[in-house]
Amino acid sequence: MTDPFAGPGRFFKGNLHTHSTRSDGMRDPAAVCALYRDAGYDFLALTDHFLAKFGFPITDTRPYRSSRFTTLLGAEIHAPATGLGEMWHILAVGLPADFAPTAAEERGPALAARAVAAGAFVAIAHPAWYGLTVADADSIAAAHAVEVYNHTGAVRTDRGDGWGLLDALLARGRRLLACATDDAHFRVPDWFGGWVMVKAGTLAPEALLEALQAGRYYSSQGPEIHAIEVGRDEVAVECSPASTIILLGRGSAAVCVSGDRLCGALLPLDAMKRGGHVRVVVVDAQGKRAWSNPVWLDGVPPG
Repeated sequence: MTDPFAGPGRFFKGNLHTHSTRSDGMRDPAAVCALYRDAGYDFLALTDHFLAKFGFPITDTRPYRSSRFTTLLGAEIHAPATGLGEMWHILAVGLPADFAPTAAEERGPALAARAVAAGAFVAIAHPAWYGLTVADADSIAAAHAVEVYNHTGAVRTDRGDGWGLLDALLARGRRLLACATDDAHFRVPDWFGGWVMVKAGTLAPEALLEALQAGRYYSSQGPEIHAIEVGRDEVAVECSPASTIILLGRGSAAVCVSGDRLCGALLPLDAMKRGGHVRVVVVDAQGKRAWSNPVWLDGVPPG
């Protein structure tokens, strides 16, 4: 059996992508942390734009930590240039406070690799928002994940979905995770729309970061995934009440169960085995989704 949430602990709710007045956000760091804390989030990464015009900020949110709410240091890091001539947007969570500014000759793939070497969880940010190609994304060899839902992208441009890109990379054999985020800037109602639920033993930043890098989490707009067990012939899912539970594999491989207030399902694996991985989607009665990370059927973790 393969259990993507193996290990002790419980699920902690967090947002991995947020901006403040340290870059182009409309609320100061204290207000942003208070907003998420008071909404019941367990942790937050404040990820201001790591650019010279903002002073290359790694926004220090450590003063806002408590026994019931914590923060991860990070940034949205940038370098030239994608195939479309756009500046790279790379989410780096768990950066050290002294992460060196981007060098003039540094390019996106190298910058991502440097962030991973510094200990960060790195995600390819909002690919649909700025037309990131599969080839460009595939060049970020060091990434842990793709941002598959970006709430501000959905609200402001209707370009919040990154699953098409991630599925294409998975079909190429990349072992990448998924994450949903807000990317809140607070110019429009772009907060509380997408988050991660991380299974960790404690709320310590180090424990959360290790769980993120190991893939012990799922992403959500509302529904909860309580358990996933991948057996030889079927996948068992337990979840909050849902209208549809879907199992997806490589290419067109998919199977679903629909009903009223489903709290779980047994989904056959037959059509999925050729592709080598599966993922689960839970859809509630309001159309909100929760997404598991890909689970590789050989039992080898991502990386």
